[in-house]
Amino acid sequence: MSLASRFLLLVLALVPAPAFAQAASCGGPDKGHRVFVNVNRVRVSSGLIAVSIYADNARKFLATRGALYVVRVPAIAGTTRVCVNLPGPGIYGLAVYHDMDSDRGFDRNRVGLPAEGYGFTNNPRLLFGIPAFSSVRINLPRTNMWTNVRMTYP
Repeated sequence: MSLASRFLLLVLALVPAPAFAQAASCGGPDKGHRVFVNVNRVRVSSGLIAVSIYADNARKFLATRGALYVVRVPAIAGTTRVCVNLPGPGIYGLAVYHDMDSDRGFDRNRVGLPAEGYGFTNNPRLLFGIPAFSSVRINLPRTNMWTNVRMTYP
């Protein structure tokens, strides 16, 4: 067995299997930079958890076609972990929603209020309306960082 093969086996033995599974199943274009998102307080294991990634541009935050892309994974009650590939190190904003009916859209009630769960990076307090981009900005200077998003349901 070559020295390179031994080194690879050693590395594989030291890295936990879940880390490999999560890294391999990251959503979005793979540029070698990723963030892991713990979506907490997910009510039920039905539908999808959608994570929208926004560049550091307040005008595009939550705007139609403003997200760089959206990563969707099956919802898991309690905590759903989502691995998201990013374009590179930098400042981003993440918006999360629980697409309970898997229609790939954020449902609202008759008066326009959210009908599905939602959350944002930094977990800003919301009284009325959407948060300012400045309250959800997160600096991700290196790969494999973690952030927590707390879901809010109507």
